[in-house]
Amino acid sequence: MLNGKNILIGVSGGIACYKVCDVVSRLKKLNSNVDVIMTKSAVEFVSPLTFQTLSQNFVYVDMFKEPKTFEVEHISLAKKADIVLIAPATGNIIGKIASGIADDMLTTVIMATRAKVIFAPAMNTNMYTNPIVQDNIKKLSEMGYEFIKPGKGRLACGDYGEGKMAEPEIIVDYIFNSFHKDDLKDKKIVITAGPTIEPLDPVRYMTNFSSGKMGYALAEEAKKRGGEVVLITGPVNLTPPYGVEIIKINTTIEMLNAVEKNFGDCDILIKAAAPLDYRPETVSKDKIKKNGESLQLKFVPNPDIAVHFGKLKKNQIIVGFAAETNNVIEYAKGKLKKKNFDFIVVNDISKDGAGFRTDTNIVSIIDNKDVVDNYPLMEKRKLAGIILDKAVELIDKRDKL
Repeated sequence: MLNGKNILIGVSGGIACYKVCDVVSRLKKLNSNVDVIMTKSAVEFVSPLTFQTLSQNFVYVDMFKEPKTFEVEHISLAKKADIVLIAPATGNIIGKIASGIADDMLTTVIMATRAKVIFAPAMNTNMYTNPIVQDNIKKLSEMGYEFIKPGKGRLACGDYGEGKMAEPEIIVDYIFNSFHKDDLKDKKIVITAGPTIEPLDPVRYMTNFSSGKMGYALAEEAKKRGGEVVLITGPVNLTPPYGVEIIKINTTIEMLNAVEKNFGDCDILIKAAAPLDYRPETVSKDKIKKNGESLQLKFVPNPDIAVHFGKLKKNQIIVGFAAETNNVIEYAKGKLKKKNFDFIVVNDISKDGAGFRTDTNIVSIIDNKDVVDNYPLMEKRKLAGIILDKAVELIDKRDKL
């Protein structure tokens, strides 16, 4: 519950305004006090009366309207808030705040508050990926402002892509965790994500279907919980989480070397990547030509990254992953012991919603005492929190020794 917590929501002018009604309703059910500020553009989408009814508080719009108390409203609201949420956060409001503009009730409150400020961006894909918007987001992130990454989907304009405001339940979970989770502060977390690739010739390479979504979700969640996060990523089509150190690699050996440089002083290593087990013995300097005959290539084993660091482990917590199609639990238990993991997350990729390139997963988590916990279909973002909860439990036990 959020008993007595004061949450200030700034609503800017975007079609996703209607979703914020659900956010307010959910926060009230958690026993928080919710105040709402609307920009004049936001009023064109949703009536202030709607938010007033849901929040059971007066809704602020006009900076110069006669105040209901003797207080300077933008200062009193700024001081009162425990957390400020801006949703939907349009490109315009992000740009104004990044530029230090304070010309209405919402932007003056943001300038005056010392509370945590969280943005939930929502805009057309081309607007969201515009370098100006991305630079503003980066600038604000570096100053300590937080962002809830938008999702992909069909947008109001009819386009399909990134820029869809996070769903209300994700936003509320983020706020809830902001009050309750700072358990990775002063901890270094190294996460591997995505596939690796191995070149065959100057044109072709081999890889696998890993999308990197699980690793990126883990990195975002770990950063949100105060961790120093290093994300070592193969080639993926994902926007890096804000505030996370990104190391881009291609081959399995490159991934090994990147982990090597960061392993010594890390607290947690999460092996969420899918590095290739084999590489060509030789890479052709020229493009391999089609000659109508069968093609034979000789492959040699890549180093096993997990085994390597399992042997080097001192007091680090190592979390492994396994994607299987049969005898799932049996194979996962074998990997757990062979690679000296503290626990392993395994999924049967033949199940709907549990394979590569999905936003969801169905997993079992097995610890080094062979205790198996099974989890139903859920968003990878939510699963990331569960995995990190288990890692934190082990870190806490380690630190008490």
